[in-house]
Amino acid sequence: VQLQAFGGGLVQAGGFLRLSCAASGFSFRSHSMGWFRQAPGKEREFVAFIAWDASITYYAGSVKGRFTISRDNAKNTMYLQMNSLKPEDTAVYYCAGRRGGTYSDRQSYNWWGQGTLVTVSS
Repeated sequence: VQLQAFGGGLVQAGGFLRLSCAASGFSFRSHSMGWFRQAPGKEREFVAFIAWDASITYYAGSVKGRFTISRDNAKNTMYLQMNSLKPEDTAVYYCAGRRGGTYSDRQSYNWWGQGTLVTVSS
């Protein structure tokens, strides 16, 4: 199983980035997926969730209305469009494959990517 997140970088506040997560080694189209992030010195936190068929999405309150999660099952890829970025969005962003359980709980995810760093300057 491999999840590879990419697309991070340095952006000014108010800017945008699009993260991608390429999946392989498991039945991507059969699994719901999520994005998490971890800022320096903080716990890893939930950002967004998407059902296997994209019929359901959930967002953390801090990103709702600014971030959009999506997926392309034909390409085994998940995305996170991040708009109106703020300095507090600075973190390493991880994509993860969910096995079951609460969508916002890290323990519900058994496959993790290596993370991609997003830095938002003020």
